[in-house]
Amino acid sequence: MVQYFDEIPPSLAKWIDKQQVFWVATAPLSGDGHVNVSPKGGDGMFHIVNERQVWYEDLTGSGVETISHLRENGRITVLFNAFEGPPRIARLYGRGTVYEFGTPEFDTYISPESRKPGTRSIIVVDVFKVGTSCGYSVPFFDFKSHRTRLLTWATNKERLDQQHDESGKPDGGLVDGLRRYWNTKNMRSLDGLPGLAVAPYTEQKFSKRDVNFKPDDESERTQYAKIFRGASFVNILVGFTMGVAMTSVYVRMARSS
Repeated sequence: MVQYFDEIPPSLAKWIDKQQVFWVATAPLSGDGHVNVSPKGGDGMFHIVNERQVWYEDLTGSGVETISHLRENGRITVLFNAFEGPPRIARLYGRGTVYEFGTPEFDTYISPESRKPGTRSIIVVDVFKVGTSCGYSVPFFDFKSHRTRLLTWATNKERLDQQHDESGKPDGGLVDGLRRYWNTKNMRSLDGLPGLAVAPYTEQKFSKRDVNFKPDDESERTQYAKIFRGASFVNILVGFTMGVAMTSVYVRMARSS
């Protein structure tokens, strides 16, 4: 049963805090523009300020659709759904604002020490409507862990920028760090709308990190290893069976001749 609220109910806020993944949807004003839906995850990425405002850390990606669309028209919908327990879907309808890394507003939401590697902006959503529905068709899924590959990649990119800053050499755009990535991948949307405007050029330094993330998510590597081991066993079994069958055929042919 669909229900609508003017703000986030306390019971729904508690449920949202427990979710491991959410989706954000935005679109340009152009009728033939690209509608974007992006999955978001990670430990401690989504925050509820109050019943009418939320925000999340926007990690670096190969596109910049959400930021570009919000700069143009501000429309955004955030979606959560239950993968365990009672079925539920929740949508937060709102107006979004982008605060890029390197701006004073960014620093008011997150400190340099707690910022995730690669975070390029803070997305603040002023919620004007909340919708909940059943979600009966959403299947059950078991959460294993958050992936760490993007954090590892971003950490390495930021270290290149740090080394370049410490070297005192003129920029020249040659260092293959995070700023250069922003400059080449995050400046325009698919429809040509402006993306990042501050982060690629800011003089604000990236924080040095003592934490070394694993090369990849351990559960993912374990899963792949099981698949490969299983495939190898199946190949050996099939090869052995075919060999026995072919030998039997050859023996019969030899006896008949």
